[in-house]
Amino acid sequence: MRGRLVTLEGGEGAGKSTVLAAVRESLQAHGIDVVVAREPGGTVLGEAVRKLVLDPAHAGVCAESELLLMFAARAQLVREIIQPALASGRWVLSDRYTDASYAYQGGGRGQPAGRIAELERWAAPVAPDLTLLLDLPVSEGLARAGARGEADRIERESGDFFERVRAAYRTRAAAEPARFRVLDASRAVDEVRAAACAEIDRFVAAARASA
Repeated sequence: MRGRLVTLEGGEGAGKSTVLAAVRESLQAHGIDVVVAREPGGTVLGEAVRKLVLDPAHAGVCAESELLLMFAARAQLVREIIQPALASGRWVLSDRYTDASYAYQGGGRGQPAGRIAELERWAAPVAPDLTLLLDLPVSEGLARAGARGEADRIERESGDFFERVRAAYRTRAAAEPARFRVLDASRAVDEVRAAACAEIDRFVAAARASA
């Protein structure tokens, strides 16, 4: 069975870290060798970019710079981690990927979708096989994020910004129903984890059937 790329997406406070751990365990229970990545980050270069992008001291970063920084980190992640893993038959589970740029830099910052798509074509030419979108009302997500401690640069954006992010995510999910699975992240955490693992079970079964 060839390697697969599974991505987790969602707004602030959606519980991606908790769900990611459950999905990783589910994949491992199926006997799948899985590599976990995160965006921005996952490589030495990517982690350095993450610090730059999320540091509240860099409040003046323009939308264009933010977009290019995200894709710089992503290009390194694809070539250093994702492509080699998939080529060896391993699966990759990534906390965010290109959909995040369409949502945050596109929906949130107003960068044109065509510009993001062009960057995606040459910087991140590996498409996800499955995307779990954790969706919940913005007010609830921001309340959860606020309880974690000091907000980073992006978490300090307005509610309107995050409403645009959520809308962009939902638009992409509606446009690609074969790839996206939208999970109601406002439910109890155990229910969200169970729903995510159920989607993984179905996906693994389909992948093995087609192998």
